[in-house]
This record gives sequence, C-alpha cells and structure tokens, in this order.
Amino acid sequence: MQWIYQNSDPLWQTIAGSILIFIVIILFVRIIGLRSFAKFTAYDFGFTVAIGSIIASILTSSTSVVHGAIAIASLLCITYTVSYLQRKYELIDNIISNDPLLLMDGSKILEENLKHARIGQSQLMAKLREANVLQLNQVHYVVLESTGDISVLHSNDNVGKTDAEILDGVRMKP
Repeated sequence: MQWIYQNSDPLWQTIAGSILIFIVIILFVRIIGLRSFAKFTAYDFGFTVAIGSIIASILTSSTSVVHGAIAIASLLCITYTVSYLQRKYELIDNIISNDPLLLMDGSKILEENLKHARIGQSQLMAKLREANVLQLNQVHYVVLESTGDISVLHSNDNVGKTDAEILDGVRMKP
C-alpha cells in the first residue's frame, strides 16, 4: 500500500509548489512571450522537455520552488536570446532550424524526399485524407514543415496557382 501513499509524502508542499510554479510560468511567459512554448524547431522541443523536467522536479520535491523558478527563468531567457539571434543571424537559424521539405509537387509524389524524411506513402495519404483531399489532382503542394507537421496546400478546383512566396525556404530536394 505504500506505493500508493506514504504518510511522509509532502502533499501540501506539492500542491503549494504546483500553484506557485504555475504562477511563475504564467508571469515569465507573459514577459518573454508565447514563442517560448511554440513548436518550431528541435531546440524548442528540447526547451519544452527541459521545462517539464524542472516542473516535475519541483512537484516531486526534488528541488525547491525558488530553485526551479530560477531554472525556468534562465531557460526562458536563453530561449528569448536564441530566438532573437535566429532572427538576426541566418547562420544561427540554419544551425537550429530544419528547412521545410517538399513531399508532393502537384499530384506527383516525390519519393526521394519521402524516403529522406522517413515518411511512408501511407502516412502521406493519411495527411491528404485529413486535409479532405478527394483526388490527387486537387493537391498543389505537400510540405514537411520544420516543426515536423505536414502542410497540404490544395483546392477543390484546379483554378488558380499557389503564390511563389508560400514556398519560400522550402527545399525541393533533400
């Protein structure tokens, strides 16, 4: 029964710590901005996992709320600095971010790009279905975004062409 509950468990500390760290995170994110938890790059994913780990340490009483708050504040400041440097220096953006990759050009499936991205044709078809594509000729482009998401650019009719700016920064080949 001790694996469910022990008298020595710091339940009130955990509840108080949860409330305090929730308030700290809200305050810091309001100051630094929502970009802190955006899903843009592998760096952003790592940051989110690190914040989760810190929160878990605080809530399990492995570290104090103040120590955890300082760690979270430090990570948020690092994230803010890196995002600023990404905007300012293309080299840093290239190091941190993957460029999007074209998976379909019109109704043509780019097999080499799918293989490079380790995406199966069945996964691609599932994304087309999610986007309500009924026929392959409705597809203008399918892009594997730098976030890992797949964007399907399509229309119900074949009228019009996609603006070239939409594909800025998209790699045509791996």
